[in-house]
Amino acid sequence: MRGSDWENGDALRREVLGDAYVDGVSDAWAGAAELQDLVVRFAWGTVWQRPAFDRKLKSLLTVAMLTAMNRKHELELHIGGALRNGCTVDELVEVAVHSAVYCGVPAAIDTVRSIKQISDEVC
Repeated sequence: MRGSDWENGDALRREVLGDAYVDGVSDAWAGAAELQDLVVRFAWGTVWQRPAFDRKLKSLLTVAMLTAMNRKHELELHIGGALRNGCTVDELVEVAVHSAVYCGVPAAIDTVRSIKQISDEVC
């Protein structure tokens, strides 16, 4: 069932994560349509649409939270999104440094490695 939350969420997700990723994950999630619908409608169509924070700040927060949760795949995906949303490599590294205090040095080191890898690919 598609409506404005889904359409807005899909459009924003494509802007932040890229068409290639969205098209690829849509194929990979073919058996989990309910999960994809939830992600598109709720995360991208509702939460990411809220006006209190701009996309850049949302991206920085997302990178920090994914660092804390040690979710490498999603972290790397959102590092690319953060760069598309106007975050600089220096700002992302600062998030990693700050995360070292609260998430641990190994998590911060892994995040910096991911920032380097993704920024080399995107920039």
